[in-house]
Amino acid sequence: MAVIRINAVGETPVLHARLRSFDDGIARLAHVPGPVVIMVHGYKYQPGNPNHCPHRHILSLDPQHMPWRAPSWPRQLGFGLGRRDEGLAVAFGWDARGTLASAQARALAAGRALAQVVRSLHAQAPARDIHIIGHSLGSEVALEALHWLPTGAVGRVISLTGASYQSRAAAALATPAGRRAEFFNVTSRENDAFDFMFETLTRSPERGDRAIGQGFEAPNAVTMQLDCLDTLEHLAQMGHSIGLPERRVCHWSSYMRPGALRLYKRLLRQPERTPLPLMQQLLPEVPARRWSRLLSLRPQPSPMPIWQRI
Repeated sequence: MAVIRINAVGETPVLHARLRSFDDGIARLAHVPGPVVIMVHGYKYQPGNPNHCPHRHILSLDPQHMPWRAPSWPRQLGFGLGRRDEGLAVAFGWDARGTLASAQARALAAGRALAQVVRSLHAQAPARDIHIIGHSLGSEVALEALHWLPTGAVGRVISLTGASYQSRAAAALATPAGRRAEFFNVTSRENDAFDFMFETLTRSPERGDRAIGQGFEAPNAVTMQLDCLDTLEHLAQMGHSIGLPERRVCHWSSYMRPGALRLYKRLLRQPERTPLPLMQQLLPEVPARRWSRLLSLRPQPSPMPIWQRI
């Protein structure tokens, strides 16, 4: 097992708490058997801040309950189990404090720092799978990195209720690295208030642009709305059981929902069992309309699990 903690200082990647080149850590761990999974946090985190450090929270193997209780991303994604072929977990931190607009600007710089990390890993082991998973503004970091990477550098990108615009995602997936990557756009109507805030408080690249939470289409992309009962049923049929939505408004349900991180583990570690064309074929093409969950006056239905209908 290997977990390396790297932070973006502007456009420069450095080892967490050491402020020296990340190349030293990468060189030691680049050939650990298994995939590379790069985990990128979202808004409000700040490496080194005792109350908001992602390396003490979601990016830790043993998270502290600050600022609130959350699961360990690396453990849920298959690290820390002592297996020889676990691969390399990269916990990537960046300064996401301050106003939403200022954090968005730093996310772009952090994306260029992330690209340096991916290039280094890809150069040392070109045949090795490298995947990125990011939440909220962490998706903006991942999409920016694609602009600075060669073809085939990244396998899959999983965006968890991403704070990014549809045109930004389209531009990133039109790059050489983006055209070869597979993009999983995980959304939920629980996140509508946060999507609206993102669109209101940041400048969109194009007039009429919308957040990717409203859906996103590309040949190498699929949108998975995790509060859609049809989506949950199809995922259950594929062997991915995810808990039903419990809230009308939540920014973190894309990884807090029971079973969600196990699904992402399968997507990243066993892509042959979750081929993108199959996911595109089975999942609903059009997500539910914005505010449809918040404005619903009736309780959300709780369908009988598929295995109880057989």
